[in-house]
Amino acid sequence: MLRLLQNEWMKLWSKKGTWIMAGLMVVLIIAMAGIVKWSDSLMDDESDWKLSTQSDLENDKSSLEMGVLKGESKRHAEENVKISEYRLANDIAPLKNTSREGMIYNPSVGSIALLLTVIVAAGIVASEFSQGTIKMLLTRPVKRWKIMTSKYLAILIFGIVLMLIGFITTILSAFVFFPSAGGQALAVSGGNVVEVSIWSHGLYMLLLSFVNVIITATFAFMVGSVFRSSGMAIGLSLFIYFTGSVIVGLLSRFEIVKYLIFTHMDLTMYESNFVLNDDITLPFSLAVLAVYLVVFLIVSYTVFTKRDITA
Repeated sequence: MLRLLQNEWMKLWSKKGTWIMAGLMVVLIIAMAGIVKWSDSLMDDESDWKLSTQSDLENDKSSLEMGVLKGESKRHAEENVKISEYRLANDIAPLKNTSREGMIYNPSVGSIALLLTVIVAAGIVASEFSQGTIKMLLTRPVKRWKIMTSKYLAILIFGIVLMLIGFITTILSAFVFFPSAGGQALAVSGGNVVEVSIWSHGLYMLLLSFVNVIITATFAFMVGSVFRSSGMAIGLSLFIYFTGSVIVGLLSRFEIVKYLIFTHMDLTMYESNFVLNDDITLPFSLAVLAVYLVVFLIVSYTVFTKRDITA
């Protein structure tokens, strides 16, 4: 299995397109940081954090008193009240989004890594058919499921590498483009307000984003394996990625929305207080995504192992 994985990894990086994607990851993140810096320089940000925190506190308390919140939204509002009161009582400023600490605290690399990983996942099996190399690949005395596993693991490792490249580039960009603005990130743990490390939170956000990368890439892997078309796999994967929240909004009145994959793909929503459905939680989302992941893999492996290649 290790030999097969090494072979797939070498094949992947022997293509110019792979190196271009890795370079594109770096360029896009640097460009985004530059745009954010330029945009921030045009704004006159002299606002008093205490006034904005007090305003947020009053809004959260008002929402809780009205009883319009439930589930995750209610929990977030209750935690925000505790954090805001703690900040004001202890004179602790929040992190500024356009600061060195803010960029590391909330790295925006998941979307780029997802799009690039999907391209690889869509073509890693489909290209074997389109290039006519599938018969040569299957002449080896190796079980088909092992071949599929090596390809799938290569996709996951590629996604991890892209995420790490993106995070490292984000850190370097943060130190180059943005000044240190102080402030402290806070969270509620065990009912108490605690300080949060920007590094641990940044890695946590990276992990949440990677779940989306895994699910979407696995879907692309399945479509590419079943239909032998990388174009279809990329198209359907991007359709799911970009229209998921719209579909959830249209079906929000129905119970079934809790079990749709679109509702759970972006796990960073639990940190950004933008949960698409108040009746879901992070463990529930992970469970639903695990079921879809297993289904995607079963379909991929079943079709590939039983397909008549000579047909």
